[in-house]
This record gives sequence, C-alpha cells and structure tokens, in this order.
Amino acid sequence: MEEMVPEHTSEYGTIKIADEVVSVIAGLAATEIEGVAGMSGGVVNGITEMLGKKNFSKGVKVEVGEKETSVDLYIIVEYGVRIPDVAWKVQENVKKALESMTGLKVVEVNIHVQGINMDNRSAKSDEYAGSK
Repeated sequence: MEEMVPEHTSEYGTIKIADEVVSVIAGLAATEIEGVAGMSGGVVNGITEMLGKKNFSKGVKVEVGEKETSVDLYIIVEYGVRIPDVAWKVQENVKKALESMTGLKVVEVNIHVQGINMDNRSAKSDEYAGSK
C-alpha cells in the first residue's frame, strides 16, 4: 500500500501527499541539474544500472514525516564534471523544489554518486581526433 503523509489539516479536511509524489519531485529536481546523466537503479552484480530520465522516482529514497522529509538520491554523473559542485547543486535544487511544492521541511538531501556516464567522452574524443 502506498504511504500517505498528512501535510495539512484545515476546516475542510486533510491534504495528503504520497511518498511517491515526494520521490518524483526530488528525482525531477535532481535531473534538471547539468552534469547529472541520470538516476541509478542500484548496483546489480557489480554493475550500476542507469535509468532513463523518465523514471523520476527510481534512484530516490525518501523518508517522510508529518512536517519533514529526508531524501537519498542515487545518481550517475557525466564524465568530466566536478562532482562536489554537481552534488551541491542537486541538493540545493531538490530542497528548494520539495519545500516550495509540498511545504515539507527538507532536513537532509544525501547524494550517492553511483557511476559516471562515459558516452560524452567518446564523442568528444572523436571531435578532437577529427580536428587534428
């Protein structure tokens, strides 16, 4: 059964936001950042599975309370990026998106870099080879 978290109670009733909604918002906010190649579905037999940008809740683990949430994001970055900078931008964007859209206070956004996307590297190498 899908977890539902009370967000706000008013004279008209209670507004509830599903954990899946929090996950999707976090995943979307993470993949908006330049340098994030995609979300990671975890490590299977020593190989990191890269998920397409359409599986926004995959690679996201959330713990949602009544007023606070913490998020773990499992990402794959592009080759050549400065990982701490990308991770910081992801943390900032996820926190901003969740707090503005859900009203929940984000207490943690933990980034787990699971792999590096090398696809762009081979394209750039071909560019350099062609320019010589």
